[in-house]
Amino acid sequence: MDFTDWRKTPDKQPTDTETTRAKKFYGRRFEDYIGEQIREAEARGEFDNLPGFGKPLHLDGDHFTGDKAMGYHLLKSNGYAPKEIELAKEIRGELTRIETKLAKVRHQGRTLRSRRVPPFASEKRAYNMSVNKTAVEYEKVLRESNSKILTLNVMAPAPMHQPMLDVEKLTQNFRETCPLFE
Repeated sequence: MDFTDWRKTPDKQPTDTETTRAKKFYGRRFEDYIGEQIREAEARGEFDNLPGFGKPLHLDGDHFTGDKAMGYHLLKSNGYAPKEIELAKEIRGELTRIETKLAKVRHQGRTLRSRRVPPFASEKRAYNMSVNKTAVEYEKVLRESNSKILTLNVMAPAPMHQPMLDVEKLTQNFRETCPLFE
């Protein structure tokens, strides 16, 4: 004799699948029930085309992460990185971009000085303007990078700390390597 819930209307009576599902779980441990569902899904082939199927797991531990290791692993495997890693990458990217620009200006100065024909007055003016504009931009990027480095050093563990940049010294070195035309 089945139990009939008198509080439910006849249209809301449990279906056979609901009662069998409840009977399956009755008297069993939760882990056994979950394991059975996983085995049934494997038999149906639902795990065959997952990304990384058949490849070894990379369980190399990072002792700097501490309690956040699982979270960092999930972020990394899904294409994200912790905020401090993203900030360090952003700092490196900006410094690389401005160093590329400095190298281009230095190359331009060497090219103008090594030509057989001396540079024209308009070329000298353009180069001088380029050096001054680049020096101002370089100083601005260095100051912004220092601000970001300070933020990074506050939020990141000690092994990730970066030294502050000496803005005046670096700007002076750039100006010395790119002397202006008279």
